[in-house]
Amino acid sequence: MSARRQPDLFRQQARACESLGSPMYAELLSRLADDLEAGGPTATVLRGHEDDPGPSGLALRLAGSVHRLVLTGQASELAGLFPTTGGTWSSDGVAAVVDFLDRRADDVRPLLEQAPQTNEVGRSAALVGGLLRLVDRRPLPVRLFEIGSSGGLNLQADRFRFADRSGGAWGDPESPVVLDQAWEGEPLPTHARLSVVERGGCDVHPVDVTTEDGRVTLTSYVWPDMTARHARLAGAIELTRTRPVVVERADAASYLDRLTLTSGTLTVLWHSVMWQYVPRDQQERIAARLAELGATATEDAPLAHLFAEPTRRTPGDEHRFWVCAESWPGHGERAFLGLMAPHGVPVTWE
Repeated sequence: MSARRQPDLFRQQARACESLGSPMYAELLSRLADDLEAGGPTATVLRGHEDDPGPSGLALRLAGSVHRLVLTGQASELAGLFPTTGGTWSSDGVAAVVDFLDRRADDVRPLLEQAPQTNEVGRSAALVGGLLRLVDRRPLPVRLFEIGSSGGLNLQADRFRFADRSGGAWGDPESPVVLDQAWEGEPLPTHARLSVVERGGCDVHPVDVTTEDGRVTLTSYVWPDMTARHARLAGAIELTRTRPVVVERADAASYLDRLTLTSGTLTVLWHSVMWQYVPRDQQERIAARLAELGATATEDAPLAHLFAEPTRRTPGDEHRFWVCAESWPGHGERAFLGLMAPHGVPVTWE
C-alpha cells in the first residue's frame, strides 16, 4: 500500500464516524489526515505503519491509543476535551492532540500494536435475536461459544435487557445492560425459552475485564462522545466481573478444532464483526470444521453457526451487516435473518 493511501483511509474512517454518530472523531481523524499528509507529528508517530492495510484500523488504533492515555491520566492536558473524563470536545482539541503527538510520540507508538477491540456490546441485539429464532425452532438448552470474544462481554448477552420499538421487552429487568429500541421489523419469538447451560470463548488477545487494565483497554476503543455505547460497556463489564466467563487465548480455528456436540443440547458458535481479522487459511479451517461437525449433528445434538458480519446477500450485492444462521442437521444453508446497524442497534428482522 502506498503511504499516500493512509490519509485517504483516515478520511474514510472520519466519514464513517460522522455517519455513526461521533462528530468528535469525525473532526479529529479528518484533521489528523491533513497532518499526516503534510508530514507533521501524526506522520512521525505512524512511521513504520505506512503499509498497514485498511482492515487493521490504523486510524482507530491511533485514536484509541490517545484515548487510553487520557483515561489513565497520562495525558491529563487532554482530559478537558474528552467526554469520558468529564470534558467537552471542541475544534481547538485537534491542535491539542497534534501537539500531544509531537511531544509524546514515544508514549503513543507502542500502543499502536494493539488491535482495536470489536466485541461491541450493542451487537448482542443481533446475536440474542438470532438465538431466539434458533431455540424457537429447536427448544433445547444452549451451549454457547464465541470466537473473537475479546473480553467475553457478549457471552453474557442472555443476561441483558432488550426493548423493541413497539414497547415490548425481553431479558432481565434488573440487568445493568439495557439496549433500548434494539429490535424492529418482524417480531421475534420472545416466548421461546432460552437457557444457556455452558458458555466460553477465545481470542488471540483476550482482555481480562476483571482488571482495571482490561476495563481501560475496552473503554479506550469506544468513541469518547458516544455515551450510550459507554453505558452499555460499563454495565457489561460490571456483569462480567460478578459472573466471569473463561476466554481462552487461542486462534479461532484451533479453538473450533476442540469443539464437540453434546446430546440434549443445541451447540451454538457465534461471532460479530471479527471475521475480517481472521486469516484466510483459518477461515477455511473453520468452514471445514463446521461442515465436519454438522455432518455428525442430530436432532438431539444439533449445531448452529450464528454471526453478524459484513456479508453479501448475493454476489453482486454490497457488504452489509447481515445477521445470518447456518444450522445442522441439514445442509447448513445460510439463512439471512435481519440487518444490523454497524454498532448493533437497531436490528431490523425479516
